[in-house]
Amino acid sequence: MPKNKGKGGKNRKRGKNEADDEKRELVFKEDGQEYAQVLRMLGNGRCEAACIDGTKRLCHIRGKMHKKVWIAAGDIILVGLRDYQDDKADVILKYMPDEARLLKAYGELPENTRLNEGIAGGLDEEDDNGTDDYIEFEDEDIDKI
Repeated sequence: MPKNKGKGGKNRKRGKNEADDEKRELVFKEDGQEYAQVLRMLGNGRCEAACIDGTKRLCHIRGKMHKKVWIAAGDIILVGLRDYQDDKADVILKYMPDEARLLKAYGELPENTRLNEGIAGGLDEEDDNGTDDYIEFEDEDIDKI
């Protein structure tokens, strides 16, 4: 059996968080690039995304981001368009939730784009119109049951 001469295996690599840029400069799209929202992850470093221009594209996550930047459904990403294949694109950058909110505020993203910022937290705002979720029964109602 050969001796392990390295500093550790994949768990050590997983512990390094190189993608943890707290304050990074906001990157806007250039020509040949488009904003998109991830519809679903397909596996094998691929995802299906709805671009802002109205096209659904199959996106490939580049190797620099693969297993370092986790992308989930609903995330806002920047994709590089291919001139030879219109239905495919390459993921260049994943925007953090606060960056996505800034893009929407700057008018880069359309107003109807739903950002994935707290789907669970939004329920109490919409449904809470003064009514309670529990039902009070009288003693005679309980006797009937």
